Amino acid sequence: MLAKQWLDNARNVVDKIEETQMENIKKAATVMADSIEKKKWVHTFGCGHATLPIEEMYPRIGGFVGFHPIVELPLTFFTNIIGQMGVEQFIFLERVEGYGTEIMKGHNFDKEDTMWLFSHTGVNAVNIDIALEAKKRGMKVIVYGSAAQAKGKTTKHSCGQTLFDLADIVVDSCAPSDDATVPLKGHIDKIGPVSTMAFMTTVWMTVTTVAEILADRGVKLFIHPSHNVPGDSTSKQRLADALGEYKKRITGI
Repeated sequence: MLAKQWLDNARNVVDKIEETQMENIKKAATVMADSIEKKKWVHTFGCGHATLPIEEMYPRIGGFVGFHPIVELPLTFFTNIIGQMGVEQFIFLERVEGYGTEIMKGHNFDKEDTMWLFSHTGVNAVNIDIALEAKKRGMKVIVYGSAAQAKGKTTKHSCGQTLFDLADIVVDSCAPSDDATVPLKGHIDKIGPVSTMAFMTTVWMTVTTVAEILADRGVKLFIHPSHNVPGDSTSKQRLADALGEYKKRITGI
């Protein structure tokens, strides 16, 4: 069954992440914890399906205040497929140099913040713009993506570097370069991509490590609770506290 083949491929990626990336995940998590402990931000950014790990980590049950999602609608919302904000516009926009620089103008940053970027290939211009601008502002840049598979690829940015070249810390998602992993009879292209699954795996390995580091330091975390647990009479208040803390930090009050 092709379902079993995809599952085996996904397990192999997860196993490889565990075997090869634990040290780098701990390094990345430590940098993020340093920012959050100082009440600064871990800004998160990606394009296309690389926005899914950003939407997954915050805000959601089990996530906590400290991560600031930067999701640019034309770079993620292409479920219309054709017409307005379709796939072809998205592919064009993620390669436009200077777009990321303009995105950065819409947000406030501090040199003690961290920029956490997701990109499968690391070659498209928008992500590289974001990394360059973050470094200009003194932030540490952490990149998650298929780093080993990206070696030798040509950047689409005039700086001459890929996103992985610019990173202070890289965590390899261990996904194959072509992403899709299951051959299909009578077809050239494979099906069954694994990069999103790999990103989600590394996200929660990282975020739980950040939480562990901060808890060990005695830092109070504002965690989003489940809203539907019978008998939990304080969940609404804990959610209000978390959202209140986020609002306070994002507005600088």
